[in-house]
Amino acid sequence: MARVIFYEKPGCKGGTRQKVLLTAAGHEVITYNLLTEPWTVERLRSFFGDRPVGEWFNRSAPQIKSGEVVPEQLDEQTALFLMLREPLLIRRPLIQVGDRREVGFDVETLDAWIGLKPVDESFRAMSESLMSQNLQGCAHGGHSHDHHHEQGGCNNHAQQEHR
Repeated sequence: MARVIFYEKPGCKGGTRQKVLLTAAGHEVITYNLLTEPWTVERLRSFFGDRPVGEWFNRSAPQIKSGEVVPEQLDEQTALFLMLREPLLIRRPLIQVGDRREVGFDVETLDAWIGLKPVDESFRAMSESLMSQNLQGCAHGGHSHDHHHEQGGCNNHAQQEHR
């Protein structure tokens, strides 16, 4: 089982579902607040690998939805500068296991990388249900979709960050 460093927006139901799936698979999940993390250009850039710049962004960020920021029109340095200035622009979650870093929650990628099969048979139905959902966006009311909330956060802010 892996020690998963998980950078999230606290309180986001989509992130909660992602962490449940990781925990059911026996992984230790250590969460950090992506919005308050002291990012550097180099460290943030390391999560994006060879993905195109457009895939680095949170499509539900207000500046993207309004058209103020168009990710496909940005070069790497400008994109990183904007993300450091406004962390809501960063696609979530950012995940690190060992030296490898990834952005987003692609079930197939994560299953091949660290495994997402439940360690206990009692978690099987729940895990299969979660794996069949779109876990990339924010989930509310049983539906998974990308959208913006006040202050760019999900409504449930009760979750505490751990360090």
